[in-house]
Amino acid sequence: MGGQACVFYGAAEFSRDTDLAILADAANLARLRQALAELQAETIAVPPFTLQYLRRGHAIHFRCQHPEALRMRVDVMSKMRGVDSFAKLWQRRTTLELPGGERCDLLSLPDLVQAKKTQRDKDWPMIRRLVEAHYFENQGTPKSAQIRFWFQELRTPELLVELASRYPASCRRLVSHRPLVAHAQTGKMAELEQALLAEETAERQRDREYWLPLRRELEQLRHRFNTSKT
Repeated sequence: MGGQACVFYGAAEFSRDTDLAILADAANLARLRQALAELQAETIAVPPFTLQYLRRGHAIHFRCQHPEALRMRVDVMSKMRGVDSFAKLWQRRTTLELPGGERCDLLSLPDLVQAKKTQRDKDWPMIRRLVEAHYFENQGTPKSAQIRFWFQELRTPELLVELASRYPASCRRLVSHRPLVAHAQTGKMAELEQALLAEETAERQRDREYWLPLRRELEQLRHRFNTSKT
């Protein structure tokens, strides 16, 4: 669900981390614990690796000590802001087969884009590249769901204007869902760029507000953790 998924979708991002979205139940955690044990993975500080914190929306961080994955970090989450339940994510997943025959399950592209709408600076250029790559790959004979996805998520003004020109009826239908596409339809680039920035700013603020109580919990956990070590 992180940088590795972005690589598979054609928006390359070098990452030494592996980010996983998992089903948070007791049986699945037992399987994950076994896999992490094979990697000799150790929990990084707080929060502890329990269902309670996964279901609250925290990320659990690990550092691998196995020689073949030395210092690799693994981040595990079960719940993300604005993203559907794991069951729905699993139904919509993208499954790729690697050259050696191994299968790899990824968040669907729309779900990955939604998960990337955070307060972090690095995520917004990645969203732009992910949707651009999908547009360039599929623009020849797109499906209606793909056109809708581009209108909803493209962050490149020039491509939004091009899309609005190619599919004016779809553009008109989606203005109520994403009002800024009206600027794409009229070709008003300055207004479109400003609206895209405002959209990003609002999403960043929503993410800050979402994480505020979770960060308070982490601070309390860190305090107890550090106190217990002294």
